[in-house]
Amino acid sequence: MVAVTGARVLRTAVREARRGLSGAGVLLVGHQAGEAMVPVLVGVVIDRAVDGGGVESLLFWLAVLAVDFAVLSLSYRYGARAAAIASVRTDQRLRLRIADRVLDPRGGAEAGRLPGVLAGIAVADAQRVGALGFALPVALSAVAALVVAAVALLNISVPLGLLILLGTPPLLFVVHLLGKPLERRSGPEQERAARAAGVAADLVTGVRVLKGIGAERAAVARYRLTSRDALGATLRATGAQAWYSGTVLALNGLFLALVALVGGRLAADGALSVGQLVSAVGLAQFLIGPLEVFGWVNGRLAQARASAARIAEVLSAPPAVDGEGEVTPAGGAVTVRGLRHGALRDGLDLDVAAGAFVGVVATADEAVVLLDCLGREIDPEEGTVEVDGVGLEACAPAAARRAVLVAGHDALLFTGSVHDNVLAAAPVGTDPAPAMRAAQADEVVAGLPAGASTEVGDRGTALSGGQRQRVALARAVAADPAVLVLHDPTTAVDAVTEARIADGLRAARRGRTTVVVTASPALLAVADRVVLVEAGRVRADGTHADLLRDDARYRKLVLG
Repeated sequence: MVAVTGARVLRTAVREARRGLSGAGVLLVGHQAGEAMVPVLVGVVIDRAVDGGGVESLLFWLAVLAVDFAVLSLSYRYGARAAAIASVRTDQRLRLRIADRVLDPRGGAEAGRLPGVLAGIAVADAQRVGALGFALPVALSAVAALVVAAVALLNISVPLGLLILLGTPPLLFVVHLLGKPLERRSGPEQERAARAAGVAADLVTGVRVLKGIGAERAAVARYRLTSRDALGATLRATGAQAWYSGTVLALNGLFLALVALVGGRLAADGALSVGQLVSAVGLAQFLIGPLEVFGWVNGRLAQARASAARIAEVLSAPPAVDGEGEVTPAGGAVTVRGLRHGALRDGLDLDVAAGAFVGVVATADEAVVLLDCLGREIDPEEGTVEVDGVGLEACAPAAARRAVLVAGHDALLFTGSVHDNVLAAAPVGTDPAPAMRAAQADEVVAGLPAGASTEVGDRGTALSGGQRQRVALARAVAADPAVLVLHDPTTAVDAVTEARIADGLRAARRGRTTVVVTASPALLAVADRVVLVEAGRVRADGTHADLLRDDARYRKLVLG
């Protein structure tokens, strides 16, 4: 994975939006130049009226003033539109880039991050970087406004022009320094807010389980603590923003007061005409806008740099697994040799013949590690996993997962209909009916208001836990992989339904390799053989009936 820095994220965002930024910049420069010319033209009109320069001359300069207003109005209208489009498109490109990294088959981007944290980065942080699409053209227009105002003031009075030219750079440097605390606090604010969102998402997802075990109070306490932490960070960042904005406003006011003071003294000494004095005062007042823009833009840059650093962490996250090879299973024979990782400490050896239906009984920790290795979510510390003699560690993760599909017991459904979910991973033209019968999902459909066209809601929340589990199992069966690995696929259904699912699953997968990691007697009873894994190695191997009769440890794990 190529290292990505926050600075690189910002440079790439600006480079990709350069066409829109250029157009917006030109138009907004026209707007600000026109705004700067308004007090100058007003002063000229006043001098023509006071000096008696003639009606024609007065009407001419009034017409020029009208044209200036028309140009600056149209320039702002289309320039702001182009800047807004550039901002939105930059935001969109960043979101897509983050989504591509998170969905990369090699994984790794999600390590150590709650789903809500990743969502916060993809939404709030991408939006803050995208805001540069508006901020940069506005900053360019503010520079143009200062240049036009300085030139105009030099023509009116050299001292005033020099005051603007020499006083603005130090002011901008001070504004930049004042933005540093805001930048430092912006990152932690986003981090804690994203963490609170992640905790909230997890609690909402597991609300039924929490109620079932009576853990509502502990869950609320956990969220309250996280939310309070996020609130503290937000208040600190908001305080820094308020202090920054107030200080910048005060500095701008002092600078402009100095400009007005010098202009007033010159007018009192007769060095300026009435119109020139009006122009000078108007330009001094006009400069409030551009100078405030610099403070605003600097604040957006500070936040964008902090957000870009968080985005860079996701984009540059090392992959959990890697590989470029392909695997095309001929029969689906699975061979595990010397597998060591986490809870599997003693080197697991396991053979599953092509087309066999095998049950695996293991502890929760051992089951998770085995499933992660079979599904190429992780690469083992030692050992190999092969399908028809091809090592999965050398294969591209997507290719390995096409050959070996691992379906967890807590698999989520996607927003859409039951029909869409069942066929989500199935080959084109697949009839969903056999898979739904095998998983007893046809019974679920029969009780739904719109049958298979019923919307399941976000993450399947419109269905009960048992209904979701059966639809998810039907989806795995419909995918028809060479090797299907299931983890406790019937924990949320009753015993009668579980027995029917066991028979249906066995029939639907006849001739295809199936591994079920479970302690369910109904599923183990239909398996060709059952393997008992203990302390990281195979402790017993036989049929379900034989192991129940001969192995006390197996009886305890399966029958309780």
